[in-house]
Amino acid sequence: MTLRDSDLSAYFARIGYSGPPEATLPILCGIVAGHAAAIPFENLDVLLGGGARLDIGNVVDKLVQRRRGGYCFEHNTLLLHVLRALDFEAEGLAARVLWNRPEGDPTARTHMLLRVRLPEGEFLADVGFGGLTLTCPLRLKLGPEQPTPHEPHRLVAAGDEIELHARLDGSWVPLYRFSLLPQLPIDYEMANWFTSTCPNTLFTANLMCARPDPDRRFGLFNRIFTIRHRNGPVERRTIADAVELHEVLTREFRIILPEADWRAAWERIREAA
Repeated sequence: MTLRDSDLSAYFARIGYSGPPEATLPILCGIVAGHAAAIPFENLDVLLGGGARLDIGNVVDKLVQRRRGGYCFEHNTLLLHVLRALDFEAEGLAARVLWNRPEGDPTARTHMLLRVRLPEGEFLADVGFGGLTLTCPLRLKLGPEQPTPHEPHRLVAAGDEIELHARLDGSWVPLYRFSLLPQLPIDYEMANWFTSTCPNTLFTANLMCARPDPDRRFGLFNRIFTIRHRNGPVERRTIADAVELHEVLTREFRIILPEADWRAAWERIREAA
């Protein structure tokens, strides 16, 4: 299924993009920046047992029409369909997440990212990596540090694969490892089924939300709310009750939920320190 013109127009309105619909690098940069800032990363449906559906009709309904967020498969499925509708040459890849994992403890390939080919070269686009979602495309080039509107990033060789690193607090931190083997939709369906339904996994057992502003990043992991300033300190506080959770979800993450849902989310996380 391809995006309808009305869906594409609604998506552009959702992310605040008003430029021409052309397959160029400046347009890719504008779409990635707008998407990352406007559509939050969040796993509330997964946490509450609703799972995540990846057919494009449901993704558009949730992230565009109902103005919700989602996690990597939803975000990057939507971006992939948008880019193809604009005649970008884009394809999906898969990665093993390394961030906040013990060294030598690999995960399955449960993260989706995109490769985009342009006359200027090949680029990575990823609008679904939570608290470190890319806010601009990266050149698919090993070695040199690449600036972004937020943290610097780099790509380094890892055997037959590639690792993406971000520089946080003066140190390079590995985020994920990926190959350049294109993925089929069924590959994502299998990974999505596991991450959105398996009990006591990261996404089914914890609340996670993230969204960047131009000068900071907002993050929420269960009850811990974080503001990471682009060139300054990191602020953290613990959410005290359901009402404060609702306020943070609405104000910082722009997630509008029925009262029953935000109260149910609080009950899932209220014992978390």
